[in-house]
Amino acid sequence: MKDFLPICREDMQKRGWDQVDFTFVIGDAYVDHPSFGPAIISRILEAHGYRVGMIAQPDWKDETSINIFGEPRLGFLISAGNMDSMVNHYSVSKKRRSKDFFTPGGEMGKRPDHATVVYGNLIRRTYRHKPIIIGGIEASLRRMAHYDYWDDCLKRSVLLDSQADLLSFGMGEHSMVEIADALNSGIPVEDITFIKGTVYKTKTLDDLPEHIVLPSYDDLKADKLNYARSFYTQYCNTDPFSGKVLVEPYDKGTYVVQNPMSKPLTQEEMDAVYVLPYMRSYHPCYEAQGGIDAIKEVKFSLISNRGCFGGCSFCALTFHQGRIIQTRSHESIISEAKKIIKDPDFKGYIHDVGGPTANFRHTSCKKQLTKGVCPNKQCLFPKPCKNLTVDHTDYLALLRKLRALPNVKKVFIRSGIRFDYIMADPDDTFFKEMCKYHISGQLKVAPEHISDAVLSKLGKPENSVYKSFCKKYAKINQELGKPQFLVPYLMSSHPGSTIKEAIALAEYLRDLGYMPEQVQDFYPTPSTISTCMYYTGVDPRTMEPVYVAHNPHEKAMQRALIQYKNPKNYDLVHEALVTAHRTDLIGYDKKCLIRPRNAGDVNGRADTRSRKKHSKPLTEAEKKYGISFEKYDSMMNTPKGKNPKNKKRRK
Repeated sequence: MKDFLPICREDMQKRGWDQVDFTFVIGDAYVDHPSFGPAIISRILEAHGYRVGMIAQPDWKDETSINIFGEPRLGFLISAGNMDSMVNHYSVSKKRRSKDFFTPGGEMGKRPDHATVVYGNLIRRTYRHKPIIIGGIEASLRRMAHYDYWDDCLKRSVLLDSQADLLSFGMGEHSMVEIADALNSGIPVEDITFIKGTVYKTKTLDDLPEHIVLPSYDDLKADKLNYARSFYTQYCNTDPFSGKVLVEPYDKGTYVVQNPMSKPLTQEEMDAVYVLPYMRSYHPCYEAQGGIDAIKEVKFSLISNRGCFGGCSFCALTFHQGRIIQTRSHESIISEAKKIIKDPDFKGYIHDVGGPTANFRHTSCKKQLTKGVCPNKQCLFPKPCKNLTVDHTDYLALLRKLRALPNVKKVFIRSGIRFDYIMADPDDTFFKEMCKYHISGQLKVAPEHISDAVLSKLGKPENSVYKSFCKKYAKINQELGKPQFLVPYLMSSHPGSTIKEAIALAEYLRDLGYMPEQVQDFYPTPSTISTCMYYTGVDPRTMEPVYVAHNPHEKAMQRALIQYKNPKNYDLVHEALVTAHRTDLIGYDKKCLIRPRNAGDVNGRADTRSRKKHSKPLTEAEKKYGISFEKYDSMMNTPKGKNPKNKKRRK
């Protein structure tokens, strides 16, 4: 029967079940769509004959909230949801967010902080000996000892703190079915130590195959450099072909053992995942509460690939999906597109065709599917590898098929585009067709910074590559007669960025004539190279010291510099420029970022230009910001081409 999986005992009984095999406890609302991890895992288990009941966002203060289906036959599954619960709850400044897009009506507070740990302990208090398997992105990225930004400390493996028996990391399709089959065959959960893509705890290392023993948890806490070395060892062993078994010792003779990552899905296996009978929406029980906002971004989008060989330092994809690209067939994607077109809410626009990186549709080189990725080298950084296969042909063919479908007006690309990969392609066909058919007015790309010193820590190409991309983008759009723009994503306070680099970025924006509406302040999330730098103060790849902005006030100054035109940021920008001895950028010259606080110059001497300009008394706003709020608002809100200064040119 095609329907949502049971969410209550009545649903279970309608299916003729007297017991579920697995009770799946999740931190998000129940959305049965292939963009949501719990939906994929529950449907795959169903396809293999297992009965799954869903408990979404249980009241963790009520121990009866996980008893909806009674005791499951095989065990409990736990996922915090599509996001780490702490990222879901808090901004980088550690302020509580006002909205949860994965909860009915956007209501906050329907899941606990560190949800995997809380749910695991909730279940264990009632079901002391029932197997508990944790997974999802929160568990995956906290599978070994990790730095927790919100508590500012090194935490143990989430497997221990949640009291779970097994942890499935990565995407989980292979490992979860193998775990279910092992439990179903009667193997005790403590003996399920042989499945790739899993982490387990043990008291003995006897009979363990070739493995690497990492520093103990006590050693990691004692010396941050031990953590940097341990983290990089883990990073170099994320490949399913070459990765080794890793062992992390804890006190009382306990070991946390990580098996190598699961093998990537073949195209046939990936197609099979997306053909499962998803309802493609949130459960109707949420309708009265306003529905689930998160579905809006993915309802009319198509996932075409997984994995990323881009290797950005601040991204956790290497630890979760891996660096080997996995793709769906054109037939699978077209079939899903036809389902989307039939949706009564479809307006003719496919919002996205992509994945972590939209324009990756094959492995970076031929050897990866047999030998894996290079453990100590990146495919695109610092320069494209000589063995890199650069080819947009398959992606281009897919896009052409999609935009030719009946009732499709436009096919957008909104996933990340690796501009350095585009620039490495000698054939401009994809670049031109992307500009002509697949963007609407603006293209969002992520140079992140313009300082090569910072870019080297970000794992991004030199700024010269982005400059070349910008020129080529402008040229192609000019040839097409399309006035389209680039919107760069920029990051402040990343390790390696001092106030000096932040000012250089502000000057770049000044020369560009662009002030971003949003700025991404570096957010230290678990299992990234950048977070390791933030915590340890060294680059784990080289063990060389890295400057890190830890002070919240300095982080605020770096962030404010990117939006230096905003009057609210004046004090922070002024302080940053004075601190960096860059008061040359405070004045009335076109190269200046801000104006002086008063009619005198920054050293207190009279400024004849300012006296001429302010022949009448200064307003309070002009004294403080060098410009009135009225004039600032007028400048910012004047429609393009209507500025009074343009009168001559228009004539």
